[in-house]
Amino acid sequence: MATGMAGRSRNEASSSRGRGKGGSGGGGDRGESVVSDCGRRRSSCGYCKSKSNTSIAHGLWAYSLTVDDYQDLLDRGWRRSGCFLYKPEMERTCCPSYTIRLKAADFVPSKEQNRVYRRLERFLDGTLEVKKQAELSPLPSTSNVSSSSAHEASSSRDAKPLSNNKDDNDNVGEFVQYLSDEIDKVVKRCTQSGEFPSNIEFPTPSVREVSQAKKRKLVKGSEEDLLYTCNIAFQLAAALSRTQSNKMDGGEDIKLSGDSNEDKGQPFKLSPKAVAEKLVDLLSHLQQTSGLSIRACNGHINFYSARRLDSAGGVAKTIPCSKDSQTMNGNTRTAMKCSYSSPRKKRKLEIHLERSSFDPEEYDLYRRYQIKVHNDPPGKVSESSYKRFLVDTPLVFVPSTGDSTVPPCGFGSFHQRYIIDGRLVAVGVIDILPKCLSSKYLFWDPDLAFLSLGKYSALQEINWVRENQIHCPSLEYYYLGYYIHSCSKMRYKAAYYPSELLCPLRYKWVPFGVAKPLLDRRKYVVLSDYIGENGEPLLPSNSDHPMELQPEESEHNDSNDLMIEDGGMVGSEDEVSSDDDLELETGELGSAELEDGDIGNIIIGSRGSRTIKYKDLQAVIHSRERGYLEAQLRTYMRVVGRQLSERMIYSLG
Repeated sequence: MATGMAGRSRNEASSSRGRGKGGSGGGGDRGESVVSDCGRRRSSCGYCKSKSNTSIAHGLWAYSLTVDDYQDLLDRGWRRSGCFLYKPEMERTCCPSYTIRLKAADFVPSKEQNRVYRRLERFLDGTLEVKKQAELSPLPSTSNVSSSSAHEASSSRDAKPLSNNKDDNDNVGEFVQYLSDEIDKVVKRCTQSGEFPSNIEFPTPSVREVSQAKKRKLVKGSEEDLLYTCNIAFQLAAALSRTQSNKMDGGEDIKLSGDSNEDKGQPFKLSPKAVAEKLVDLLSHLQQTSGLSIRACNGHINFYSARRLDSAGGVAKTIPCSKDSQTMNGNTRTAMKCSYSSPRKKRKLEIHLERSSFDPEEYDLYRRYQIKVHNDPPGKVSESSYKRFLVDTPLVFVPSTGDSTVPPCGFGSFHQRYIIDGRLVAVGVIDILPKCLSSKYLFWDPDLAFLSLGKYSALQEINWVRENQIHCPSLEYYYLGYYIHSCSKMRYKAAYYPSELLCPLRYKWVPFGVAKPLLDRRKYVVLSDYIGENGEPLLPSNSDHPMELQPEESEHNDSNDLMIEDGGMVGSEDEVSSDDDLELETGELGSAELEDGDIGNIIIGSRGSRTIKYKDLQAVIHSRERGYLEAQLRTYMRVVGRQLSERMIYSLG
């Protein structure tokens, strides 16, 4: 390029968007693409962490870019970071990066992916048990959702607030103690009546709440909800057995009255089941005062809510509010006045799709994510770098047309917001294009790392493509960015099966099962050499078996590669698009980039001037500048392809 763009700031690049005249270059009413060449760039690698500048890529600044042109650029191995477009030079770079995609309709989730989905469902239902679960209090949202975004809420669930209620917990503890005291009273009553030996010091009963996991095992399919349980019958039976085996000569057998398999007054079988049944019989008064159903179950004394599930799936839990003393037959007894609330902290998940823009709430989440998950120095995470990386976009928005060519949300750059009970917990940065949803980056709440929100968001994005094919049949694929086989942190992308990799020479799509054994041997492979004309692999393929992560790799990736992004590690896109510490190169390209074409048909533009084909401009360019410019134009045509070079506007600055 004659003037060069390497020295220009990104603010200048951003302010230049849309300066060309609409309709040229085949963009029609979808606008036009205006780009400027940055040449070849060398930088340090964010994947292999090489200290020397071994990462080599071609760069373009995009001032405006139609979704059709960006789709074609993706299919030639390009990606964007903000308004900067880059493409690895596959033969020379240290970590060749292959574009990877998945046909959404053919997606087959793995066991691990199904587990991720079920885990979040259990979290929303309040049935997920974690060692240290974050207490999420709703945060005020600073974003405004327009009335036209009604279709953008793709998922929601009825729920209670996420925050734990201390008073609620105190009431539960008080009620558990009340139930324990009532069981202790009936044990003492049995001792006083002679049914239990008076010379035994029995343990104090302890009632406890039942975990969600045990509830599912014990009362699966029940209309009642098991709330509390007590195992005192096992301890009593053991104590009674020891006493009976050690009784003095002439002593009496222990006898229990009540309903049992034995006749009343006969020696009692000292089993926990029988003891529990006896105690439950004596606790019958609690069913009236507490509103609970009490039953013996295999030696346990179980307390159930007598309420059925309500329409929202909530389950009633009995919690005392006050105690009233009443006199009945000369005896003072305590009656519980109870209120009801849900023991399950059901939560509401909402997913909103909004056009890319700066939002302070999103930036705060991004900052926490970068610092806590990726250990970025706080000074490195700035508002301006966030905007350049994840907010700025050259894509020209295309609104819905209602004619099955554009989805209801339109084409362009979006932020997919994941909100639980009013709190923003994750943001997926995506581009929606004529053929695909291209996933760029995902950042999430570090307190919710146990939910694998990156993997969950990928499943949601795949499902979004499936759902929106009804509105836009051309929308078939899910693009996951770059796949780097030599970087273990990036291999998780192949777990989304069946995926394809883009051949770096002929730009044909090759099944991952064909590519994997080749990449096991060499970093750079012309993948299309191993596919026949009919698309069949020329070598044995393992494409019937999706790639499963090794345990240690899966564990590592659970915290780092949950992002679906253009770089396996944070900052890789920023590094490749930074103007600092980069070596600009010119010269011939590798064989993988060669493409014939006439540079005379490249559309040229410059500040304040109309667009013109280069062949019409040649006559007015000085011969000393012509050779340099034509070398740049040949490079430009080879890296973007003949068709795009004749469709996009090449800016001279």
